[in-house]
Amino acid sequence: MPQLIFFAIVGVAGYLGYRSMMREAKRVTARVRRAEREAATGTQGTLVLDPETGEYRLAKD
Repeated sequence: MPQLIFFAIVGVAGYLGYRSMMREAKRVTARVRRAEREAATGTQGTLVLDPETGEYRLAKD
């Protein structure tokens, strides 16, 4: 029985680690794609609309 609990804990930890790694990979990939688009078009940043103030600001990572 203790082995089952141990492997269950290891499995849950592995699953949570995998999800965390995939979330970080998506974030990094999005940043790289944005940088590639900025380099291709010659821009110095990406503007996003602030819904509260209605002003455009540079996108933050």
